Amino acid sequence: MKIFDCREKPIEVHGLPYFERTGSFLRLPEGVCKAAPCAGSMAAYSVGARVCFRTDSPTVWLRLKVKPLSFTSGMSMIAGQSLHVLFGDRAEPFYAGAWTPRDLQTTEVAATCPFHKKPGQEEVTVYLPRNAVVEEIQVGIEDNATLKPPTPYRYPPMLYYGSSITAGGSCSVPFNAYNAVISHHLNVDYYNFGFSGACMGELPIAEYIGDIPMSIFVYDYDHNAPNADFLAKTHERFFLRFREKQPNTPVIMLSKPDRFGVNAEDEIRAEIIKTTYENAIKRGDKNVYFVDGKTLFGEKDRFMCTSDSLHPNDLGARRMAETLQPIVKEILENSYPNQ
Repeated sequence: MKIFDCREKPIEVHGLPYFERTGSFLRLPEGVCKAAPCAGSMAAYSVGARVCFRTDSPTVWLRLKVKPLSFTSGMSMIAGQSLHVLFGDRAEPFYAGAWTPRDLQTTEVAATCPFHKKPGQEEVTVYLPRNAVVEEIQVGIEDNATLKPPTPYRYPPMLYYGSSITAGGSCSVPFNAYNAVISHHLNVDYYNFGFSGACMGELPIAEYIGDIPMSIFVYDYDHNAPNADFLAKTHERFFLRFREKQPNTPVIMLSKPDRFGVNAEDEIRAEIIKTTYENAIKRGDKNVYFVDGKTLFGEKDRFMCTSDSLHPNDLGARRMAETLQPIVKEILENSYPNQ
């Protein structure tokens, strides 16, 4: 067996903006963590990160080292603490399975697990655990096999900023999060800046993500604002700071999806977000879009779309993706007509 560290070429790590330069699984650098402590508290979780390559090896071994493990009530342990492996074309891959720790009491896990694929060159996409601090990933292939770089994504990365909903907190596997579904269907790379319970519209985050090249910014900031007044003070301010850095990047603004007609403040919050959008239009901004969160789950069987009346489950995330995907598709096709 030949062993490769995930930091070695031709392996690529997607979903972490500066991984190639730093080799760090952190989503935020140390300085930003200190300046924005809410989001910084979740920076060590590599949400949405993927290890990608191609190989003709019939068996692929993966060694994962994580420390420590953590569990959040209402969230999926399988998605949060496990490594998940997909083989083949991104739009229709084969799910080869997961590497899952046996318990949550272990403070460090390092183990090697084999995954079996059909012969011939195939894409390999390895989703990192959502709620575990990853320290190391190694890839093993058979001695006579080859390792090649992954096929490039069709479109440059989108960036999603939001709460545990953005992170796919209650999805059973990480690739069922709404942003991951869109990524697979449209072959677009992405960054998941979902900070569970810690998305507070902090200006240092706006500064940081404003320096990251992206094709589309999905501004999914609503849920973690403690009340409507806080949202009103922070939502447009964050957007304007981002616009200073990226005046022409398409921005899709969302309000939260878990709206079932029982909380009047939810409507106020949606209007606050819509006001940010309308003010941008008044300023001549032609690259802003608003999606009212109450449309994201559709009309039928809305009660089936969450695990706890708040976090979208697999069905809820899928419906979010289906609602947003036509908008994303049109923007990408218009922005990159030759790809």
